[in-house]
Amino acid sequence: MDGEALQEIAHRRAEELPAAEATRPFGPEYDVFKVVGKMFLLFTEVRGEQIVVLKADPRDSEALRQAHRDITPGYHMNKRHWITLEPGGGLDAELVRELVTESYLLVVEKLPRAKRPVDPGTFGTRPSSPPAP
Repeated sequence: MDGEALQEIAHRRAEELPAAEATRPFGPEYDVFKVVGKMFLLFTEVRGEQIVVLKADPRDSEALRQAHRDITPGYHMNKRHWITLEPGGGLDAELVRELVTESYLLVVEKLPRAKRPVDPGTFGTRPSSPPAP
């Protein structure tokens, strides 16, 4: 997946998330998505390549970096809590969407309950079918 497709998939997913807003707090070269004022996604270019930077649980971050060559420590961010998705052949659209959602939920779960746009414990899960009679 090239950088343009990578950013497009992440951008579309972020737009679908409740209360997510696109901002440019660091200037025109950085697109940032926030939820209730807290950043969960950053788009930029490094050495001419479009990248995506996301929050990640530190344990997940390490495992993701070991499993995918296109996932590296967060560019200009805390290396334990952020990851960078780089263009290449190792990431698929479903993984990118999942990582954007996880980043969003990590931020939401730290918000005061009254400000959370979704319940991070149940967001995205489908209700179970009612029991058969």
